[in-house]
Amino acid sequence: MTATTPLIAVMGVSGSGKTTVGAALAQRLRVPYADADDFHPQANIDKMSAGVPLDDTDRVPWLRAIGDWLAEHAEAGGVVSCSALRRSYRDELRAAAPATRFVHLDGSPEVVRRRVAGRAGHFMPESLVASQFATLEPLGPDERGIVLDLDQPVDRIVDDYLRAAKEEPA
Repeated sequence: MTATTPLIAVMGVSGSGKTTVGAALAQRLRVPYADADDFHPQANIDKMSAGVPLDDTDRVPWLRAIGDWLAEHAEAGGVVSCSALRRSYRDELRAAAPATRFVHLDGSPEVVRRRVAGRAGHFMPESLVASQFATLEPLGPDERGIVLDLDQPVDRIVDDYLRAAKEEPA
């Protein structure tokens, strides 16, 4: 991966700003963007809409589809927003696209709950925020990525990522 072909997965719990930051980052980098929510089969959406957390069986085909998208964009670059809460989920994405770097949007459960409660028309209810935080495994020291505070303006988050990416070894 070079500075001109970034392959990035913006990760975090529901309500962390993955979609907004991912789209802004892709626009700034001039690479394609995909929202992992668009890769969910209807059964997953129905389950989450009913307030039932997904299990790993539900996630496997979804993660594979996202990994395929990343692999298809490995040469030209791309940004995807994807919760990628567990290391094993990120491993699945890296198996498909090893150059993927992660941007973990991290913040307090209170800020996230407030954001989720204020979203209209999204299938993820506020009642699942606690399960998202319970599932979250932060980036390990051996994982390529950066942790950024989600409670900042979008442009600042993007600037912070770009600044850190310049300092990160290839």
